[in-house]
Formats: sequence, structure tokens, C-alpha cells
Amino acid sequence: MGPAVVRILLAVKGKGVLGMEFSHNKAIYLQITDLVCEGILAGTYTEEERIPSVREMAMNLEVNPNTVFRAYEELQGEGLIYNRRGLGFFISAGAKKSVKEKLRRQFQSEEAPRLGKVMEMLDITAEELTTMLVQHINKNQKS
Repeated sequence: MGPAVVRILLAVKGKGVLGMEFSHNKAIYLQITDLVCEGILAGTYTEEERIPSVREMAMNLEVNPNTVFRAYEELQGEGLIYNRRGLGFFISAGAKKSVKEKLRRQFQSEEAPRLGKVMEMLDITAEELTTMLVQHINKNQKS
């Protein structure tokens, strides 16, 4: 998801997406795939659960249905969702694990090198970073 992480407002589970602010740095269909992946990780969408139809998602996001369909095709190609003819798209078994693995690889190949470069430029040691991360995690757990 990287720097182009989308800011989203999810509706009550099962009601789809209320709104989304798109980034100009990444194709909209890829941002929609990120949105669905975030929903899978957050538990908004669970395995074997139906996700909003192409039309529903397009209306909620105010995008062309073809854009949503392209996003769903991408997710289907990755094995994260599948189509039940006449019923819609559903989250595949094992999707949460697959999304986590994909994002971990992405973090390792994209974010970690960037973080390492920033740490080097700012003379931040691994120990200092660990302290910062622990403080951040503790702060978020209290919220």
C-alpha cells in the first residue's frame, strides 16, 4: 500500500464503503484492490463472505463500474476473491493469510529499504527505531 495508502471510511460491516479519497499517484483500480485487501485484514470482509457487487462498489466510490470490475479481476487473479455465478464475488478461503504474506513481501522490498535510507540519513540506530516503534505501538494500544 505504501505512500499511496488510501484513506477510507468503511460503513457498518456488510454495507460496503461510504467514501474514499483517491491518490493521483496510483491507478484507481489498484487503490480499490488495496481497499478490499485492507478490508480483509481489518476483518470487514471475512472468508467466504460476499463483498459489494461491482455496481454497489462503483456507486459507493463514485467510479465507473469497469474500474471496479478491473479491480475485482485483479483480486480474482491473485486468488483473493472468487465469483459465484449469479451471486457475486466472495472472499476466498485463506485470503487474509495471502494478503498478509503479500504485504509483508511488499514491505520488505519497498518500505524497509526506504526506512533504512532515512535511518542512515538521520543517524537513527536500530535500537532507537525499536524504542520509537514500541512507544508507537503502546500509544496505539491505549487509544
